[in-house]
Amino acid sequence: MSDFEGKVALVTGASSGIGEATAKAFADHGAKVLLADIDVERGQAVAAQISEAGGEASFVKTDVSNAAEVKAMVATAIERYGRLDLAHNNAGIVGGGATVVDMPEETWGRAIAVMLTGVFLCLKYEIPVMLDSGGGAIVNTSSGAGLIGFPAMADYVSAKHGVIGLTKTAALEFATSGIRINAICPGTARSKMVNDWIGGNPDQEAEVAGLHPIGRIAEAEEIANGVMWLCSDAASFMIGHALVIDGGYTIQ
Repeated sequence: MSDFEGKVALVTGASSGIGEATAKAFADHGAKVLLADIDVERGQAVAAQISEAGGEASFVKTDVSNAAEVKAMVATAIERYGRLDLAHNNAGIVGGGATVVDMPEETWGRAIAVMLTGVFLCLKYEIPVMLDSGGGAIVNTSSGAGLIGFPAMADYVSAKHGVIGLTKTAALEFATSGIRINAICPGTARSKMVNDWIGGNPDQEAEVAGLHPIGRIAEAEEIANGVMWLCSDAASFMIGHALVIDGGYTIQ
């Protein structure tokens, strides 16, 4: 992969898990990184870790479901670093827990607002400033659940399917404008969200790991590697693709 020296990257959901790993990977490859999340304490800590390791990073509190906050987030990238070249629209929440009939409308609405509308808002405000910077690369986080159904998770599955459709459409709209837009479809990867879901229960972790033919949960860095590749010149002919990084989960 080519390095990202002189580039500016933006990562949402950057306080833990895949977002944290991606932010650190961008910095390791030379990019200046703006981290965004609703978890201020953890987000600032990750930015500090990057700085202490010799990288350049800062944090901005952002709820991606709020258009004004997303607009301000992108403006912050320009104010602090002067440009935007790379973005990983990754913020997400835990969904599911009920059938379509029993799912509260508020649960459905929040999942769609964060994981689908949030990606839409990020694209809406990132793309114009990337055009001003001469182009760039964007990766949206979908999921293995964006490719298949999963009982009692209609909100999460629908949002993640929507991300793939949104990615394909935006990729076509800006294919000749120097902006490449793709998505990743991770399997279960270690993060605070996943750890909270598993609850430290080794039996439940084993059950989740067993859903993946590779026999384990992913390390967040393994997913970040896919993001780095999609953003690199090595993927220069790839647009609108949903890269599956799921340990075989969706091929069963």
